[in-house]
Amino acid sequence: MTEKRRIHVGSVANPEGITNPPIDELLEKTTSKYALVIFAAKRARQVNAYYSQLGEGLLEYVGPLVETTPQEKPLSIAMREINAGLLTAEPTDNP
Repeated sequence: MTEKRRIHVGSVANPEGITNPPIDELLEKTTSKYALVIFAAKRARQVNAYYSQLGEGLLEYVGPLVETTPQEKPLSIAMREINAGLLTAEPTDNP
């Protein structure tokens, strides 16, 4: 009998994102896990908008502050930026 092997096309050997950087390190950068979620989501939206505007020549947002790869997701980029200390969360006075 022949042995069948599965090949996962497009899979990454060392996944980035929620596993790297470690969540414990990210939580040290913010006041709570909820603040981390909001902080990372807002930055990911900015990175996504930056890439969308790149083709139009409108550079309203700041691009990634860390080295990226073409397949890397905006949320992974945002989390690596937070972990590297390149971004700081400022509390707002929203009721």
